[in-house]
Amino acid sequence: MIASRVPKTLLLLGAATVMLTACDKTVDGTAGTSQAPPPTAAPPASSENPFAARNQCALLDQILAGRGFPKATPSVADSQRSCVSKKPGDGPDAGVIGLTLQAGQRYTDNVADPSKAHAGNVNGRPLIEERQPIGSSGSCVIKLAVATNSRALIDVTNGSDTDVACAAARDLAVKLDPLLPKG
Repeated sequence: MIASRVPKTLLLLGAATVMLTACDKTVDGTAGTSQAPPPTAAPPASSENPFAARNQCALLDQILAGRGFPKATPSVADSQRSCVSKKPGDGPDAGVIGLTLQAGQRYTDNVADPSKAHAGNVNGRPLIEERQPIGSSGSCVIKLAVATNSRALIDVTNGSDTDVACAAARDLAVKLDPLLPKG
């Protein structure tokens, strides 16, 4: 009898082990199954990073030159692609200004509220101006097209005046445009 219980015990232990290792991650507190990531192919030549030779912090410092902003620093949220500079006070030359260089994302991607966005261009470069992109007044983002599948984002937050924030973002877009790759 003991001999017949051992294989059943081993079988139960084996099944429990498989079940436990199959649920090795949680999403919102719920166990999820483990799946091998799909194989990835080398990206096509058209999706190369047009920003490889550019530094977002240096570009932000360049377009903010003469405005009294401190040296740009990598952002906490996306330090590999984004930089910010913050100047206390009110008005067009105060607030938080960010620059993000995103290879692999089109300028038309991720428009939070299309009713608060409009298309335009700067020197022929397509853009989307998005007012209050996260619903708070005093913020504006301009998304500039760079190459086919890349974009540069200028994000201005000044506290309460969306019109002033968008005017500042447009001014910075004009300064940034000649510093970006053409495509």
